[in-house]
This record gives sequence, C-alpha cells and structure tokens, in this order.
Amino acid sequence: MSDTRTMTLDEIEDLSFRALVAAGTSPENARPLAIATAATEADGVASHGLAYIPIYAEHVQCGKVDGQAKPVMDIPRPGVITVDAATGFAHAAIDMGFGELIPLAREQGIAALAVRNSYNCGVLGYHTTRLAEAGLVGLGFTNAPASIAPSGGSKPVVGTNPFSLAVPGPDGQPAIMIDQSASTIAKSEVMKHAREGKPIPVGWALDADGNPTTDPEVGLKGSMAPSGGYKGVGVALLVETMAAALAGATLGKDASPFSGTAGGPPKTGQFFIAIDPGATSGGGFAERIAALTDAIHAQDGARLPGDGRKSKRIRAASEGVAVSTATLARIEALLG
Repeated sequence: MSDTRTMTLDEIEDLSFRALVAAGTSPENARPLAIATAATEADGVASHGLAYIPIYAEHVQCGKVDGQAKPVMDIPRPGVITVDAATGFAHAAIDMGFGELIPLAREQGIAALAVRNSYNCGVLGYHTTRLAEAGLVGLGFTNAPASIAPSGGSKPVVGTNPFSLAVPGPDGQPAIMIDQSASTIAKSEVMKHAREGKPIPVGWALDADGNPTTDPEVGLKGSMAPSGGYKGVGVALLVETMAAALAGATLGKDASPFSGTAGGPPKTGQFFIAIDPGATSGGGFAERIAALTDAIHAQDGARLPGDGRKSKRIRAASEGVAVSTATLARIEALLG
C-alpha cells in the first residue's frame, strides 16, 4: 500500500475546510486557511500544509485559537491599517487587512498593515506572494514564541521570526520571493523530526547549555540555532521590532507556544509593507529586476529564492500533490 495519495489542490482545500469547520472554526475563518493550506502544499512546503490541520483543530478545541473570532480593522492614519485578530487565525485577519492594503498602496505608493493578537500565519511567503501578484513589492514579518537565544546566551528570547520579500514579475508570479527564518531551519522541521523519531543534522538546534545536538527533543527543550550566528539574532530582533513592537502584539518571550495545548492564545503579530514600484523607481523597475534575475539565471545551475516553490506550484496545478496517507487519516478522523 502506498504511503502517499495524489490530491488536487481543490480537494486539499475542501478537506482542510471541512476539517476546520468540524473542529469548531467558522466558515469565514476556515476558508482563507484552507486556501492557504492548498497553496502551501502546491509550493512543496508540506511541513506547513495539511500536516498542520490536526494541530489547528486541536488548538481551536483547547482555546489556543478562537475559531469563531471576528477580526476588527481600523485605519488610524492615511496609509496605515491595523487589524486586531481577536485571538483568531491570522489568515482571516490578514485577508481583511489586504482588502484595504492593496488599494491603499496603489493609491498612495506605499501602505502598511499591522496585525495583533494573532496566531501562526503559516508560510509567510504565501502572503507576500499575494502582494506581488497584485503588482506590489511585498515585505512581510511575523514573530513567534521565543526559541532563539541571544549571542553569548543560552535562554531563548526571540522566535524563529521569518521575514519575506516578494517582487512582482512579468508573468503575474513573483520574480523574486525570499522567505527565510532567523534560525538555520524552521522550528516546524525539528518538530517533524521529533514526531518521526529521526535525528536532526548538526547545526539545526542547540541543547539547554547552548551546545549542538542531533536529538530533536533535546533541541526543542533548548534553542534553535540562529542562521549565521549573531546575524541571525539580528534578523530575529528586526522582525520582533516590526511584527511585535510596531504591531502592538505580544513579544516572543511572553508568547505561549504554537505547539501543544498549554498557555492560551499566543497573541503574536504580523506586519506587512506594500510598495507600488511605479511610485518610487522613476520608471524602469521591471527592467532592472529582469536584468538582475537574468544575471542569476544565466549562470549554470544558479537559482533565485522562490524558483523551487514556483516550479512546484506550476506542476501541482496540473498534476496535483502527493500527500501522506498518515496525515490524511488524522484529518479524516476529525470528520468522524
């Protein structure tokens, strides 16, 4: 018996939606998350795709996230949008904010969206990609519960804190899409290894004393290794400033974990900046980006950030995605 099953993106979205609603999520909150789950599977980021649906369901049922939340939007200044996610899913709050962010950025040249009292937003690049598809340069930041210790320390203070840049391209897809965390590897990958009982490579995580470990359980009790040492800590602090301090969200050091059922809502945040390149570049933006990307693609074997996800996305649209049958069994159990 095969350990995978091929599913279309529509099937993945439908299954995700039904499981989230069955767990107590409102249809309005479930739909954006289900759409994002299908897109994440299409991009080949399985660690944040269907595998997360049982976790989301558990978090709705234990109260870590309010599946019935109604986000509240405000526009306190021209070009600035805030959304209080009300301890609900980030996706519905971001959707609400993007409805204003995109037209405001086109009108004014630049606009910002701050989301507070939120939850794990999944793959950050999914959100910035939507800004690039709208013809805007998208910058995104999201903070997470503390898992990275400062340089010279051993106690986590900041999260893996990803940032993302998506640059519009001529085909409606991002020409460049950077989506990287402040840690060497996403914490979800260490959690995945722990679930599967597999060792992790040296350099992914540190034990409680700040020493390298290959045991994912030890790493989860210690800290994630910052990417590039002190430079990774710097990125984490940048993101913490944007997504927590500027957004009015909870600092990573005070946020409850995204994993498990303890601690109540994490109340973390997201921050997005959308820029209309026509407003700042004086013309020729697309040509400059093309010259830059062409110089990279002209080198044999060279790739741009986002190339891998883009090729998988195109293939998934026609061929579907191979999904773990074990994951599907866990999700189908939610449906009774």
